[in-house]
Amino acid sequence: MRNQHLELFSRHSDNPILTASDWPYAVNSVFNPGATLLPDGTTLLLCRVEDRRGLSHLTVARSVNGIDNWQIDSRPTFAADTINFPEELWGVEDPRITYVEELKKYAIVYTAYTRDGPGVSLALTEDFSQFERLGVIMAPEDKDAALLPQRIDGQWALIHRPVSAPRAHMWISFSENLYHWGRHKLMLEARRGAWWDANKIGLSPPPILTAKGWLVIYHGVRQTAAGPIYRLGLALFDLMNPEVCLKRGDEWIFGPEETYERRGDVDNVVFPCGTTIAPDGDTVRLYYGAADTSIAMATGSIHALLLALEQTQ
Repeated sequence: MRNQHLELFSRHSDNPILTASDWPYAVNSVFNPGATLLPDGTTLLLCRVEDRRGLSHLTVARSVNGIDNWQIDSRPTFAADTINFPEELWGVEDPRITYVEELKKYAIVYTAYTRDGPGVSLALTEDFSQFERLGVIMAPEDKDAALLPQRIDGQWALIHRPVSAPRAHMWISFSENLYHWGRHKLMLEARRGAWWDANKIGLSPPPILTAKGWLVIYHGVRQTAAGPIYRLGLALFDLMNPEVCLKRGDEWIFGPEETYERRGDVDNVVFPCGTTIAPDGDTVRLYYGAADTSIAMATGSIHALLLALEQTQ
């Protein structure tokens, strides 16, 4: 067969695995879920849900096998609290979940849509029922953020994507207390020219800790005459100095191909905010928003992803 390329993620045959029609209350679309495995092995997705006003909130969906028979909360799990956190005026979006062993809590880094654009906010939870909001930790315009699961040299580390029009790069910042952040460092720069990840990139799911470094799946946005195309690429960063990029892939590894990825509220988008890793320590499930309309899943191998990076010239 001609024109074959390396397939690092395999789409599930039942994609999309969650759509607005599955929701127990009226919504416009469901997409861009954060993901984690609970102690009993249940897959939990914290889904971005857009209502019929165009504003987003977050709702939990649970599944024993991470594929079907989802149990969805009957009402929004995490909605904007505009009285105590007015920066959430236009909704909350795109959560990334990190379990932090030191705190015995899940850290949820999400986009708070302020009147001045998107900012990065942080909340902590033990049970996805009660939440401790820390508020905005990166002022607008900033998004695509996740917390590393452990301190680096005594400090917490946050990957995020501030915007300096017309370009947007990935940065990392550090904090002693999760509230006040500094030591801002450029982590990964968007390429220029005709590249698939020229001008605008951002973190997708939280980094995956491996023996070789922090494995990062990031998205690149290519502007075309027909509109933007969101695709995914790979990079590897040093364990103790995560601002140092050890390897970066040249080609995208996953992009919109299926109809549910190419047609929707926003065409030509694959946008993952979460992964889960199987007990074998290698099999990784990528949960992603498809065309800002539905949720899909693809399966890959951490070993294969690292091998693909090693083969990059």
